[in-house]
Amino acid sequence: MQGHPLTEITRPRHILPIIILAQFLGTSTWFAGNAILPELQSEWLLSDYALAPLTNSVQWGFISGALLFGFLALSDRISPRVLFFLCATLCGASSLIISNSAQTLDQVLWLRFFSGMMLAGIYPVGMKIATGWYPQGLGRALGYLIGALVLGTATPHLLSSLPNTSWREVMALVGVAAVTGGALILCFVPDGPNLTQGAPINLRALAEIVRCKPLRAAVGGYLGHSWELYAMWALAPIWLLAWNQSHEQSLNSAFWTSMIIATGAFGCVVAGIWSRTYGSLAIAKNMLIVSGICCLVSPLMMLAPIWLVLPFWFIWGFSVVADSAQFSALSAQTAPSSVLGSALTLINALGYVTTALAVELIAVLIGTVPVGWLAWCLLPGPILGIWSLRSLKQSTEVTASA
Repeated sequence: MQGHPLTEITRPRHILPIIILAQFLGTSTWFAGNAILPELQSEWLLSDYALAPLTNSVQWGFISGALLFGFLALSDRISPRVLFFLCATLCGASSLIISNSAQTLDQVLWLRFFSGMMLAGIYPVGMKIATGWYPQGLGRALGYLIGALVLGTATPHLLSSLPNTSWREVMALVGVAAVTGGALILCFVPDGPNLTQGAPINLRALAEIVRCKPLRAAVGGYLGHSWELYAMWALAPIWLLAWNQSHEQSLNSAFWTSMIIATGAFGCVVAGIWSRTYGSLAIAKNMLIVSGICCLVSPLMMLAPIWLVLPFWFIWGFSVVADSAQFSALSAQTAPSSVLGSALTLINALGYVTTALAVELIAVLIGTVPVGWLAWCLLPGPILGIWSLRSLKQSTEVTASA
């Protein structure tokens, strides 16, 4: 489909806000399993190891969905807005089924896996919808959309922190939110005039990822970032609860976890603005350095007072995800054009495989390693990322305004 330029005057002003809101509502189911874990542990007598399957059931579902949708080129065969609506509705329905009917952990895990598959039709497809409307300002839109994903991730923790809110009510609320997000896209966002046809996944892109040195460096940075990101989000409530117990405080760990994760949405937007001046490569490197320092000093912060602990976590929450859009930009710019779509899909899948492995490691070590020291397991991520990006030159930069 041949695109044509679309000016700010002729582009409806409501398009981007609706896409952002729908992305936020649709992804609010993503970390719901982690948010309800403490209640499930109490009600169903689950061990701390339940953290890994509850988190990774969604991650593996997303990986499977992303690859399946890519191989079938579903977003080209079906209108992206219709696909978004269908996936958001089914994702919401699976959360509502958990809310109303789930009685065992296995039931929750299978439904969460299905939710992850449907999220592959929300997050990436939302990006494609935005591309159809904002071909000249995609970097800015990308930052907003990833920010919406981060806010959606924080939402279940916020809901679970509310007084007298049960885990079933949390799942019901995020389920309704996802269905609403899908309806917003279907009703108010038509397919954009610059929507382009993609191509099914070409496995030759794997060879290109290995062979192309700039792309390999960008992917290495992204995988380092991925090793830290979701595991840090999963660790935050556990760390805050352990700090509570050691200091005999009554800090609301669910509420502050939601605020810490939500800070990352602000980080995505600010990093996008900064990258217009300093470039994506510089921002990605510096955010990895900051988050790596946070990993390093995490054990010391377990001994710190509240007035140091919360700023520390806000800085970590800001930096750990602020570079996400910048890695997307670097990968898109360095990938050979002949396999661009396939390369980005496969890179995304590799990133989520990495997140699942990191979360699994954290879950295995809970109970054998002091919680304050668990963040050191994440430190190899920023180190690998910084080391990998060293070979990328400034000339390969992509700014957020691209």
